[in-house]
Amino acid sequence: MEEATLIDKLLLFGLTRQEAVIYLCLAAHQELSGYEVSKITGISRSNVYNALASLVEEGAAYLLEGSTNKYTAVDVEEFCDNKIRHLQKTKDELVRDMPQNNTDCEGYITISGHKHIMDKVHYMLTNVQYRIYVSMPVEFLEKCREDIERLLEKGKKVVLIVSETIDFPGAIIYLTDKKEQQIRFIVDSEYVLTGDMSGRATDTCLYCGQKNFVNVFKESMKNEIKLIELQKHYEKSERNEIV
Repeated sequence: MEEATLIDKLLLFGLTRQEAVIYLCLAAHQELSGYEVSKITGISRSNVYNALASLVEEGAAYLLEGSTNKYTAVDVEEFCDNKIRHLQKTKDELVRDMPQNNTDCEGYITISGHKHIMDKVHYMLTNVQYRIYVSMPVEFLEKCREDIERLLEKGKKVVLIVSETIDFPGAIIYLTDKKEQQIRFIVDSEYVLTGDMSGRATDTCLYCGQKNFVNVFKESMKNEIKLIELQKHYEKSERNEIV
C-alpha cells in the first residue's frame, strides 16, 4: 500500500498528517531520536518533537528514556484496537447522555455520496428486527456480506433481487433482467432507502419512514417479485413444451 494511502487511513484514527508521517517513519525503524526522525522526514526538529510528544500522549509511540531519548512506534494493531475501544466507550456515553427526541422523522431525507449511502445501508442492516428486502448491484451487495450473513444466522428474513447470481445460503433470491444502478431497500416494512447506486460521489438516495410511502414502495417490490416469478414460470413452461 502506498504511503499516501497509509497516511490517509491513519488520519481516520485521530492523527494529524504530520503525526502520521512520523508514525510511519518510526514504524519503519526500530528506534529513533527526534533528530533522526527530523533528518529522515525533512520535518523541522521543533515540529518533530511536538509531534512525538503528541504520539506518545495518543498511545501511538513509546518514549525510550536514556542518555539520548528515543522513540518507537506502538504496533499498529494495538494502537488501532485501543482507539476503537476508547471510541466505543465514548459512543456508549454519548448514546446514554445525549438529549433524546423520541419522535421518529417521517419526512424525506436526502443522503448524498456513495460513502454516506453505504454507511446508512450498514447501519440499517445492523438494526433489522424481522426482515429486509434489498435490490442493489451485486458489487455493492458483496460489501454488505458480513452484515447480511449475520442476519441470516439470526434467522431474519432476507429477500434479495439481483441481476447476477450470488451465493447467500438461507436468503430468498430473485434474479431479474434489469441491470439498474439503483438501490431499493426496505427494513421491517418501516424504512425505505432508494436512489442511485453507481459508486460515485454524485450518488443520491432518499431515506424515508413515512408510512404511506413505505407501503406503496413495498407493494411495488412485491409486484416486481410476482413478475419475476411469472417470467420464470413462463420460461419453464416453454422449455417443457420444447422437450
